[in-house]
Formats: sequence, C-alpha cells, structure tokens
Amino acid sequence: MINVTILSAFTLSGLNDTSTKYRVVIFFLTLLTYCVILLVNAALIVTVILEGKLHEPMYIFLCNLCFNSLYGTAAFYPKFLFDLLSNSQVISYTGCLLQIFVIYSYAATEFSVLAVMAYDRYVAICRPLQYHLVMTKYNIVLLVSFSTLVPLFNQAVVMIMTSKLTLCGSHIDKLYCENWSILKLSCNSVTTNNIVGFILIFFYFGYILFIVCSYVQLVKSAIRSREGRSKFIQTCIPHLLCLLNVTVALLFDLMYARYGSASLPQSLKNFMAIQFLLIPPILNPIIYGLKLTQVRNSLLSLLNYHKHVKM
Repeated sequence: MINVTILSAFTLSGLNDTSTKYRVVIFFLTLLTYCVILLVNAALIVTVILEGKLHEPMYIFLCNLCFNSLYGTAAFYPKFLFDLLSNSQVISYTGCLLQIFVIYSYAATEFSVLAVMAYDRYVAICRPLQYHLVMTKYNIVLLVSFSTLVPLFNQAVVMIMTSKLTLCGSHIDKLYCENWSILKLSCNSVTTNNIVGFILIFFYFGYILFIVCSYVQLVKSAIRSREGRSKFIQTCIPHLLCLLNVTVALLFDLMYARYGSASLPQSLKNFMAIQFLLIPPILNPIIYGLKLTQVRNSLLSLLNYHKHVKM
C-alpha cells in the first residue's frame, strides 16, 4: 500500500554529515561569498546606471545579467546561512516550490540573456551601419522582456505540474530544493513531467545553438576586418568566457542531479550542487569589469570621485 501523506514541509539533508565546528567556518565563508556576489554585481549595476556613456544596449543587457544573479542567489544564500546555524534543515512546501522556481528561472534566464547579448554583438560587428536602427529603445525593452519573461513562464508551467504531484516522502538529499528530487518522491508516474523537462532543456540548447551561429558570423567578420577584430576581442571575449562559465556550471549540476552517484562524498555532492550559484554570479561581473575598458574606467572614476568628495 502506498504511504501518501499531505506534506507541509521538506527536510533537507545535505548538511547532515557536517560537524558543528565546520558549519561555523562554512557559515562565515558563505557569508563572505554572498557579500562578494552582492558587491560585484551591485557595483557594476550602479556604474552603468550613473555613467551616461554606458547607457548603451550592451551595458543594459549586462545589467540585466547582474540583476539576474542577485535574483537567483537570493533564493539560496539567506536560507542556507540560516540552515548552517540551525539544528534541523526544514523548508515549507510552498517555500520549497518558490525556491525551485527562483533558482531554475535564474539559471534559464542566464542563457536567455547571454543569447540576447550574442545577438547584440552580431548586429554591432556584422551590421554596424544598421545597429542603431535595429537596437532602438523599443527593441531593447522587447529583448530584455523576452529574456526575462520567457524563462519565468516556462518555469511557472513546470512548477504548476510539480505542485499537482502526490508525494510519498519529504526527504531531499541536497542543500536546497530541486525539482528532480521532488519528482523522485512522487507516488505516481512522472513521465509527463520528464517530457516537459526535456523539451525545455532542448529549448535552452536552442539558445546555445543560436549563440554558436552568431559567433560563426562574428569570427568571419573579425577575420575580414581589423576594426571587427578589435571589437571582437574587446567585447566578445568576455561574453564567451561568461557563456562557458554558465554552461559548464549548469551542465555539471544537471548531470549530477540526474545521474550523480550516491557513493560520492557528501561534501563533493554539495559543491557540485551549488557551484552554478557560486561561480557565475561572482565571475561574470568581474570578467566584464576587467575586460571592458569603458566599464573598468567608469568604475575607477566613480571610486576616485567618491574618494575626493570624502577628503
């Protein structure tokens, strides 16, 4: 007989094997990490907002990427910091579904925004004379809305389907709520959920294919023109590094979630589970801040201005 209960909460067991002594150390390292994420992303956003010369499509899309990092990490770090100081790691049913929605929509939006940024670079380098005709204020708003609302809608569909499942357990072997873990707790078949999940995965692989096709044209343009080569090195290399950063991190987590071995040490499984919430949010703004001359110079000038004001 199937043991069906009405769930009000889930138990997260990712920290079960971590001693109290190590939890204190992990707490301060996590707090430091989260502060760095907030600082580097907020600094880049504020720099773009305050500097009039950065009010261009590429930097607006970059702001969108940083906002998304703040949005996604807010669903994990505060709860994880609380769990590190708590004797039991419990999350409400509604809170669990909300955490999944935010974290998954964050991950999907990363690809969506990077695809929009690739399109922006394609128009800027391959069709420079048409750039301002294509990248109008209306089209910028449209692209920003598309890159944000489509992942939110897709994830809303997934969460509605997940919320209708009858569950036979409440134990999640991770540091945070994750959709695949809930599907494994279902008392009934989840074939439909899996089909929808794989359709969405292929949908986001379409973003990667679009980015690859854009860069084929960008490389061709860079080979033909010295000016195109200069633009490619300055603005496309940071984008490629960010894309590689996000893709590797998310594939790592996807492969682990679906096919991870139960024999792996819990600490390694924990790192594999959170690295897409750790590495891209820190590295993306740093990569752009260091590689894009205008952003770097604007940030330094703002820092020097505030230093002189204080003096």
